[in-house]
Amino acid sequence: MQPRAAHHVGPNAILQTVEAVQALAGQGALTRVCRAAAMPGLVGNLPHAMVPAQDALRLHQAVARTLPGPLAGQVARDAGRRTGDYILAHRIPAPARVLLRLMPGRLAGPVLLKAIGHHAWTFAGDAEVTCIRRPELELVVRDNPLALPGCPWHRAVLERLFQRLVDPCVRVEHTACCAIDGSECRFVFHAASVPYRGG
Repeated sequence: MQPRAAHHVGPNAILQTVEAVQALAGQGALTRVCRAAAMPGLVGNLPHAMVPAQDALRLHQAVARTLPGPLAGQVARDAGRRTGDYILAHRIPAPARVLLRLMPGRLAGPVLLKAIGHHAWTFAGDAEVTCIRRPELELVVRDNPLALPGCPWHRAVLERLFQRLVDPCVRVEHTACCAIDGSECRFVFHAASVPYRGG
């Protein structure tokens, strides 16, 4: 399934954020966040198809603006992990999951990164997405429609997928951010303290 309109992303950018706010901050905080996002009826009308990226961004921004800093970061990361779990359960076929887990990390990493790049519309809409394999694995999203400083939601999604399918020690470093000082977000993948090298 491909998005039919520009700047639409998968509904989990909203669904899992709602779940994370409710789980970590409570119903009252969720109500405040939805009001701050100008989406007061969101909980009773959750999306089940592609959503305008601007709607998802407004919700993510409201989390950052409404909740205390450390809690907002926890919510963003939890929402990202929940999104990763959804993708693992519903978007990656079981045989592919098994195969990736059996492959050496130096091979599984590039394969998974390529698959993420092919389905990047779920979190990047129609933004330009590039997968780089050398000298290290890197995902570049130009004009990221969901960028927030540090992109904690994106990092958590990517880390969840790589930790479950490639190496539990993977960490994602965010080395450039559209929301801070540039036109692109760059996510670099590291296994423990050593960057993944392209195969």
